[in-house]
This record gives sequence, structure tokens and C-alpha cells, in this order.
Amino acid sequence: MKNKFLEIIKKKWLRSVTLTIVLFAIIICAYLGIVYGITSLHLTDLDFTKEKIYSISQATKDRVEKIDQDITISIYNMYEYIEDLAYKYASVNNHIKVEKVDNLTTKTEWKTNYGVTDESKFIIIETESKSKILYESNFYTMDFTTYQQIDVTEEAITNAILDVTTNIKPKICFLTGHEYYTQTYFQYLQSDLEAEINEIEFIDLLKTGSIPEECKLLAITALKEDITEKERDLILSYIQEGGELLLLLDANLDKIQMPNFNKILEEYGVSISEGFILEGDNNRMVYGSPSFVVAPIYENSQIVKNMSMGLNVCMMNPAKLTVVSEEELEEKNLTMEVLATVSDKAFYRTDLNSESTSKIDSDEEAGGATIAAMFTKDYGEDKKSKMIIFTSSVFATNMRIRLDEQNYRYALDFYNNKDVLLNSVSYLTDREDNITIRKTVETVTTYDLSEAQLRTICIIIFAIPIFIILMGIVVWQIRRRKK
Repeated sequence: MKNKFLEIIKKKWLRSVTLTIVLFAIIICAYLGIVYGITSLHLTDLDFTKEKIYSISQATKDRVEKIDQDITISIYNMYEYIEDLAYKYASVNNHIKVEKVDNLTTKTEWKTNYGVTDESKFIIIETESKSKILYESNFYTMDFTTYQQIDVTEEAITNAILDVTTNIKPKICFLTGHEYYTQTYFQYLQSDLEAEINEIEFIDLLKTGSIPEECKLLAITALKEDITEKERDLILSYIQEGGELLLLLDANLDKIQMPNFNKILEEYGVSISEGFILEGDNNRMVYGSPSFVVAPIYENSQIVKNMSMGLNVCMMNPAKLTVVSEEELEEKNLTMEVLATVSDKAFYRTDLNSESTSKIDSDEEAGGATIAAMFTKDYGEDKKSKMIIFTSSVFATNMRIRLDEQNYRYALDFYNNKDVLLNSVSYLTDREDNITIRKTVETVTTYDLSEAQLRTICIIIFAIPIFIILMGIVVWQIRRRKK
């Protein structure tokens, strides 16, 4: 009788353990099946972060969804997050297809055309007629102020897509030969403009003898001396034929006589002051720095239209822009649109020896002074020249501005300086679909795991939970037997 009772208990115990193990196996299989199914479907992840750092930006969506060409994004040996991001592009536009390539056996032409090997990491974006390759190094850059790695994956992929689907690149020419800030100071702006699918050329008119016919926009930055009569005449001829201008000027602190360049300004009825503006409103300056003037771009401006958010520009020591009367503007066939002004508490300084951050006796009132504006001059016969002028050059540069003893920030990165400049260029080059607020690039630090570290993480994630579950089953069975 006793043996029969023990036999029944053993059968029940064995049955319970077997059922538990089966149930556990079913749960694991279901989990793995769900994970595999979700991975195969490439479902878009839910992004609950405030800045939506795991989603493609609205600006990217707006550009990509308009593309009507078939695009293939081929991924080889790249990180999983890049593959996930590529499928997000495909979810925005049905013309985009993503292909994960496991080996290069059938892609021998890639080795010939791009020089890649089996160990390379890259993606190729191609249409029927054009293609572009992006290597691992194209997805990040370095902030050499903080020495941190910056992820630019979305920017790289978006610009590559636009590059292979855009047939015409507007040419933007920067005038050289008399500039105060060298080309190096505009390196970041140049990169940002090229990323927006523009062609950049720095031209010295005394060497070239002409402005290129394909020049869509001529940019002139702060001058250290006057241009020559020949350069003046070439520029005047350019704008009279409907050429566009972008002027990034500084206050003429050295009181340089520039009769030739002033002829260019007179064409649009403007002049630049010799002094500079300081802000008196704490809400319109960088903390404790009245020379760092923060001004909102007017909401009805062409360079911020169709936006649900405003843009603020931070201009360093801006000059005061003087404009002729409305009657004279009309006589010159000019229309003016104010882009940004200082507050009613701002003041104008000509005493360069004063280091005071407050208004002194020699300062003048400058409330509401214009520091950025756009002009359109009608020459008739369907020839109109647009010109946007900012009374600061520094804000467009990658000059490092000290925030404290250890930290710096590039002038171009203050507030929405980059967006304001890129939108201005987009408007002047007739690419108003590019006018947007671009995604802020977050600074991240990455770590490379060793094999031992990866093994430890796997043990923590998988082995320990399984061990705990098995121990729980054993303890439960022992307690049942004791009853």
C-alpha cells in the first residue's frame, strides 16, 4: 500500500514538473516567435523621447515623402540601428525599398565601382541612374570642443537620398580676396550647405574675371578692405541681371573707406553703421552678455513661413542697418521685408574703448533697430534681384565662443543660427521646400564592448533568469513533497 502511494506521488510530481517545463518551453517559443515576427515585419519603434531622437524628423519626412523615383537602400555589414532607420524611410515613401545584403558574391560590381571588400561596412543608395555610397565613418562626426562623438546618421542618409534624386545643384559663390574671416571660419556652414545639396565655390573676381554663369547666389562676408572698381562693376552687372545676394557684414569699426562696396549697398538702399548694438533686455540676450543679441525672426517672414515654431537668431555685436525712406525705396523699385530687430531697450555704441555692459553717456538709443532684412529690386523685363542682409558675420562662422573656463560653443550653433542661414539660402535659390527646422543633433558617447564584457552581459540577461526560474521550480516541488 505504501509503495503504491509513493508511486502515485512520484507520478504526480513527474507530471507537474513535465507540465511546468512544457509551459516554460511554450512561453520561450512564443516569445522568440513574437520577436522574430516583429523583426521580420520591421515595425516602426515607438519613440517616447522628448526630442524624438529615435525617429526620423518631420523635416526629413517632408522631403522624402515627395520623392517619386524608385530608390533602393542596400545595407551591408552595418549596425542594426542603421538598418532600423532605413526601414523608417521605407515606411514614409513606398518608392523606397530596403535590401540587406549578407555577402558580396552577387555584387562584384560594388567591389569594382566603390573599392569595397568583404570586411567593409557601408550602405548604397541608388536610383535607376545615380548611386551614392555611405561608409561607417559618414554616420558620425566629432565635436573637437568636447571630444565627443556626434551621430549624424539621419542627416547622412537623407542627404544621400536627396543627392541621388536631385538633378540640379544650385551653385553658391563666396567672394574672396578682401574678406575679414578666411574660408576656414565658414567650413561648418559650407558643409551644411553642401549637405543641403548645394555646390559651393569660393571665387576671387580679380583672378576669374567674371562671376560664373551658373552662380545662383553670391555670398559676401565681412570685408577688411574695399573691393576694386572692376569687382564692383561685375557684381552690379550680376545683380542687374537678376542675381541674388547674401550679405553677412559686420559693423565698420575700423571706419574703412569703401566707396566701391557702398555702391552695392546703395543699389538696395541700405548702409551699415560704424558702431554696434548692445541689448538692454535680459530676455533678448545670452545670459549676462548684451553683445550677444537674441532676436526672433518675424513670423510672417519668407524664411520661416509654414512653420509651427519660430526661429531665434543670435548675432554677435550686430551693426545697425540704415534704410532709405519708403519714398526712396519706391523710387528705386525696391520692396523691403524686415527679418529681425532688437528690443526697445537696445542701445548703439561707437566708443570702442568702453568695456561697460550697461549704457554709457556716449551711447545712443537703438530701440527697434533692424539687424536683418530682405530686399527685392525690380529691374523690369522679368529681372528681379533678391538680397538678404545680416549685420553680423560672426554668427555664421565656426568661431568658438567661450561659455565658461572649460566649455565652448560654435557661433553657428547658437539658437537657430544655422536654420536661419540655411533657410535664407533656400529662399534665395528658389528651393522653398527646404525651408524648415532641422533636427538637432544630439551628442552621444559610444563604447566598444570586449568579448568578455559581451559574454557577461549575456549571462546577466539570459542565464541568471533561467537559473532563478529552475530553482523556483525545484523549491516548489520540494515544498509540495513535504506536505
